[in-house]
Amino acid sequence: MTIEIVRIDTVHEGWARFLIASLKLPDGQIIRREIEDHGRAACVLPYDPDRRTAILVRVFRAAPFHAAQCTEVLEAVAGIIEDDDADAATGARREAFEEAGLRLGPLDHVVTAWTMPGISTERMDLYLAPYTAADRTAAGGGLPDEHEIVAVVEMKLGELAAMADDGRLTDMKTFTLVQTLRLRRPDLFATTFR
Repeated sequence: MTIEIVRIDTVHEGWARFLIASLKLPDGQIIRREIEDHGRAACVLPYDPDRRTAILVRVFRAAPFHAAQCTEVLEAVAGIIEDDDADAATGARREAFEEAGLRLGPLDHVVTAWTMPGISTERMDLYLAPYTAADRTAAGGGLPDEHEIVAVVEMKLGELAAMADDGRLTDMKTFTLVQTLRLRRPDLFATTFR
């Protein structure tokens, strides 16, 4: 199938660019599609295998607030890969420190995936990363000049799994990482009775 981009018009440029693409289909028909473009992103779910906890953030997001008056979303740490980041893993580590005050060591890459291929150019690298209480070296909360409203949350993995099971974990990237951790490390979610 041969599709040709005939024209790209930028209708807004800010944190993200909003584009209108004119595409020529194989039959010669010209169609238009909207594109949101802000580059690559990274996301990491830090988990403490000894204490069976995870660090997440509660973040105000304008889009869920607009769509459903949702004032905050529970998410794994995530952000755009910046120009000075060497790679996605560097971006994930930077975001973990900025948002959660965590200094992370090795990252376990899960997948690089399109987040919303119907509208966005964003590809996100998803990671799992072990941490210890000693790795929390700062308060986190995001960067003041970015006007982020970020609260750091440490919760038990069992509670996080229950949220995934009963539909309370509504962020797709976080849901994916929790379910992946459950598959890769079921021992962290096993209930022990004594």
